Amino acid sequence: MGIIIGGGFLLIILIAVMFLYLSPEFGGVPTKEQKMAYAKSPNYRGGKFINKEEVKLDMSMRDMGKSLAGFFGSLPNTKPPMDIPVDKLDSLEIVQKKDSTRLVWFGHSTFLLQISSKTILIDPMFGKVPAPHPMLATTRFSKELPIDVEKLPNIDVVLISHDHYDHLDYGSIQKLKDKVKMFYVPLGVGAHLREWGVERERIMEMDWWQETSHEDIIIRCTPAQHFSGRGITDRARTLWSSWVIQSNNNKIFFSGDSGYGPHFKEIGDKFGPFDIAMLECGQYNEMWPDIHMFPEQTAQAGLDVRSRLIMPIHWGAFKLAMHPWTEPVERVSVKAKELNLEVLTPRIGEPININKIEASTSEWWK
Repeated sequence: MGIIIGGGFLLIILIAVMFLYLSPEFGGVPTKEQKMAYAKSPNYRGGKFINKEEVKLDMSMRDMGKSLAGFFGSLPNTKPPMDIPVDKLDSLEIVQKKDSTRLVWFGHSTFLLQISSKTILIDPMFGKVPAPHPMLATTRFSKELPIDVEKLPNIDVVLISHDHYDHLDYGSIQKLKDKVKMFYVPLGVGAHLREWGVERERIMEMDWWQETSHEDIIIRCTPAQHFSGRGITDRARTLWSSWVIQSNNNKIFFSGDSGYGPHFKEIGDKFGPFDIAMLECGQYNEMWPDIHMFPEQTAQAGLDVRSRLIMPIHWGAFKLAMHPWTEPVERVSVKAKELNLEVLTPRIGEPININKIEASTSEWWK
């Protein structure tokens, strides 16, 4: 019996190791030359990227146990009781809509942005599970997306904030890569895209405070307070970021994943005011207070970046923390009202005209 149990245990370890090294989900590794180039960045130290502030990334064994127990346990209301309904989009409508700046939220942190006759995807995670294997996470809260990935028209730009599974999805990139003109990513993230078949010429890696132009759109890579990694040994090997997108008529801020910090005010002072700021608001916990904002901090970040309108994101699609699934939007709405800040809460798939807000701010989740 001991031999059978021991053999079974070794087999599990062997399968796990083979999965780690052979599965394409884990992405690529920057070359030695690229790492030497990253060493010139003020945000790179000792072979890893760093935050501007002192940030705690490691949990104690006790907190790790509490986290795992809570995540896989049966805490009430961490998922909706039924599938979230979504508004449907038509590909022809996307192609023909060129005369205004509009956003469509796909849940969590994924957006389709149409600005200055360009179609942009932000953190295009269209998969069912934010993990390298379905057994490692719970599934998306909605069975459908506003539009199937295969039906999306050609995409001018894809922006990626960092390489975590709920923001950079292997399956989504495989379906998208042949219809995207250009990928803009933080330093190091390009290695994943190249491993997955995207040509080097269609990838631009950027450091914090760098900017570039895509025709008449200005794209700025700005700081965030977070971390990165897709495997066991690659934490902080790639950079994480927020993004500023600017046309002749509009300025938009996308926070990516970030804890609260002084970088929000710095971004607001440099590039604000913004027409809208999509700000992380979900998957928080007192055990990791530095890398995800609490909802009250999300509202304050909206003031810091000087946005006339904020939209809470990073909720409404996946269970990645132990709070009730609607708590983020409810708490941020209360704090925003206290700060006299306007909050936008559209349904998933509902188009948002930035210059003439037509999206619903009703409490659809109820």
